[in-house]
Amino acid sequence: MPIFLEAAQTIIDSALAYAKENTLKPLGIGVLDARGALVAYAGQDGSSLGRSDIALAKAKGALRMGMGSRGLMAVAEARPAFVSALSDVFGGAILPVPGGVLIREDGAIIGAVGVSGDTSDNDEAAAKAGIFAAGFTADGG
Repeated sequence: MPIFLEAAQTIIDSALAYAKENTLKPLGIGVLDARGALVAYAGQDGSSLGRSDIALAKAKGALRMGMGSRGLMAVAEARPAFVSALSDVFGGAILPVPGGVLIREDGAIIGAVGVSGDTSDNDEAAAKAGIFAAGFTADGG
């Protein structure tokens, strides 16, 4: 099943609720479908201008490599030249730090969420909270 706007909005709203409950800094949250097309994006008041680029790079990198960005971080630590080359191949749209989480349904990748604005671990936690609230499985890598 593809990610539709209603599910993407649930993911964003639930991630923002998580951020509020946990007093996170202002977030940017993007939801992509399985082919990498933007379904929805929200930037909280006070989030910096670059948050959208960072959040989407986390999500796009996760989709392009088929693993959450936490997994990409491990690959970057083990094979830094490879991940540096991926950045060139992907036009910079890969960011190997937590916060890019795959959305799975019945094991299949149906999209990804990218979050940026707080620590990478908190960004990932907000993404996962949104994905779970929409009834999907979160795969951070």
